[in-house]
Amino acid sequence: MNAKPKIYIPRPNFPQVIERLQSHFEVVHNQADQEVLREQFLAQASLVDGLLTTGSDVINGELLKVCPGLKICANMAVGFNNFDLDAMTRAGVLATNTPDVLTETTADFGFALLMACSRRLVESEHFLRDQQWKQWRFDLLAGQDVHGTTLGIIGMGRIGQAIAKRASKGFDMKVLYHNRSQLPASTENDCGARWVELAELLAQSDHVMLALPYSREAHHMIGARELAMMKPGGHLINIARGGLIDEEALVDALASGHLGGFALDVFEGEPKINPRLLTQKKVVLTPHIASSTLQTRLKMSNLAADNLISFFAHRKAITPLNPQVLEF
Repeated sequence: MNAKPKIYIPRPNFPQVIERLQSHFEVVHNQADQEVLREQFLAQASLVDGLLTTGSDVINGELLKVCPGLKICANMAVGFNNFDLDAMTRAGVLATNTPDVLTETTADFGFALLMACSRRLVESEHFLRDQQWKQWRFDLLAGQDVHGTTLGIIGMGRIGQAIAKRASKGFDMKVLYHNRSQLPASTENDCGARWVELAELLAQSDHVMLALPYSREAHHMIGARELAMMKPGGHLINIARGGLIDEEALVDALASGHLGGFALDVFEGEPKINPRLLTQKKVVLTPHIASSTLQTRLKMSNLAADNLISFFAHRKAITPLNPQVLEF
């Protein structure tokens, strides 16, 4: 009788998903949520055939050198900048992610950040909790309108399109977008969006939202130069990846009064946070929770499990990132 493949799940996960995987694999898990240091992660990964990872688990050449038996890493995320795909492909390790199932939930949250930032909700709550509310004033914590304004979306994949529909159809916003390639006219019409160059998007938008994948080429694509192109008083929202924005330049733009505010769900170097971000008013900061509803996170977990099961049962995957590995 052949032994079951062995997989490692370094972060707590849904008990029903763990139970499901245990019917197919020998599962090593961390349901007790103990801290796993990098050297511990490497040691455990070296003993298994597969990993169910999150965006915090870095899979790179260092790990692959000590994991000759590793065959698949199933990321419970749509993003995969924690994966060195080139190194994984050279090592013959399949990478998968969880697209589609989190699109609408993430778009909801992106719009929530836009609303909260524009209307200064976090700052207003702190003001009230600190018992500073003494009387009504015409300009008390005055924010900026969302309805009828212009939203610029950088990155027009599934999530960007879902945000555009909310903006154009629900809030009567003019939607501009910038993408590596222009979408078909039918898709643009459905989203109520128009493609423009990045410089025009920054100059014309009252609110700018990032919804594109991270890549080395896109590192700090929004820096001091791009921030200066934005409308005075504009808002910047990032639900993509932290490394897309130069956080020092972002704080400078807010401190100078050029930006009206910003909202970030992702950070460069997370979970560590640039301390300058924490001192700013007119900002919204959340701990990478755009996809965090129980319904959606369960779908993500099950899709990651599906990829593991399909790979070991049939040498196939539902959402492969480097499908060429399956041809080896």
